[in-house]
Amino acid sequence: MKNMTIPELYNLLCSEDFKNTENDIFYNFYIFQYPPEDEYNMRCQIEEFKAQLLRPVNYVDVLTIDLFKEFCIFLDNQSFGKKHPSYLKYMLEKDETDHEAVTKTLTNKASSPQFYEYLHNRIMEHISIEDDKLRPYVFLYGIGSMYPYMRTSSLLASYEQYNKSNKYKIIVFYPGEKEGNTFRLFNRIDDEHTYRAILLINE
Repeated sequence: MKNMTIPELYNLLCSEDFKNTENDIFYNFYIFQYPPEDEYNMRCQIEEFKAQLLRPVNYVDVLTIDLFKEFCIFLDNQSFGKKHPSYLKYMLEKDETDHEAVTKTLTNKASSPQFYEYLHNRIMEHISIEDDKLRPYVFLYGIGSMYPYMRTSSLLASYEQYNKSNKYKIIVFYPGEKEGNTFRLFNRIDDEHTYRAILLINE
């Protein structure tokens, strides 16, 4: 058993059987592991996947979600009192004087129902577009940039109440490795067992 390679992942994404979301009644989270040092190359690869899958042979329109970028947009669209129309800018200013308090606040924001509902709405808007394209996949990446505000295990557990498992598959691009039942972010930081995710491997 070894991690799935990039060509193998692409072949899987092109598979007619894997495109069928009706097969995933309960588990539609998939984790693709890669070495943390390949983060930049992987982000380029994600964009290449999106372009390749959109070609006429597949007609698959993938929604790519950079979790950190979306978190910043989410915060920027919130206000904090009348003096701070952007919660994001307020946090950046406060971080200079009280880093610990900001870290705690951002961790709470990242695990809030409002943020997960925001992600859910982004996904539903995408898959609800009516045209000739298929939309079976959501690519989630940037989980490393969300540390320490969010862990993969908490992401999957918290999103479960919003998840539409028979509507789309979520591919989580994970910069780390699995050791036993534990995922290790950056190959160093233990994450809880993501029991509702399928590790993409080459059997």
